[in-house]
Amino acid sequence: MMFFKKKEEPSGSVEYIVVGLGNSGSKYDGTRHNAGFIAVDRLAERLNVRIDRIKYKSLCTACVIGDKKVLLMKPSTYMNNSGLAVTEAMKFYKIPPENVIVIFDDISLDVGKMRIRRKGSDGGHNGIKNIIYLSGSDQFPRIKLGVGHKPEKWDLADWVLSRFTESEYKTLGEAAEKACDAVELMINGQIDKAMNLFNS
Repeated sequence: MMFFKKKEEPSGSVEYIVVGLGNSGSKYDGTRHNAGFIAVDRLAERLNVRIDRIKYKSLCTACVIGDKKVLLMKPSTYMNNSGLAVTEAMKFYKIPPENVIVIFDDISLDVGKMRIRRKGSDGGHNGIKNIIYLSGSDQFPRIKLGVGHKPEKWDLADWVLSRFTESEYKTLGEAAEKACDAVELMINGQIDKAMNLFNS
């Protein structure tokens, strides 16, 4: 396990944004589409901070990772409008896309598998599609968390809004811990190392 620098009130301006994608509201807790929320919550637990400020159309908090001030975000816009929250924070802090790390669910990967990408297309993910559209850039690094392939007879929307089984949730939790390690490496400029360690 990696160690994070902790501060009660981080000083200076935010240099990075780490955003987990998901849908707000208790009825979406534990669903596949909320894998990004789950990972960012794990990160907050590690850092001993609470994601409880309402700002930038999201729940957020400032923290320190390595020696960088970082904004953790969980958009409250619902998945398809995630870009509204992300771009508002980017504009306020003047953060370039390269310093925005997005964590989200991927139905093309088995539960617990993880893929880190430096940039790229939306891959059919509506939250990523909206961030690219509103920011005008696909140059932001991202961490994809596998949530399992859609069974043949399932509707896609029903599948991503279904809940993990108990064993799947445990497996996803292990991947979320790795995502936290990856975030630290990425913020410290070691994205290649993160990719080599965690891409599966």
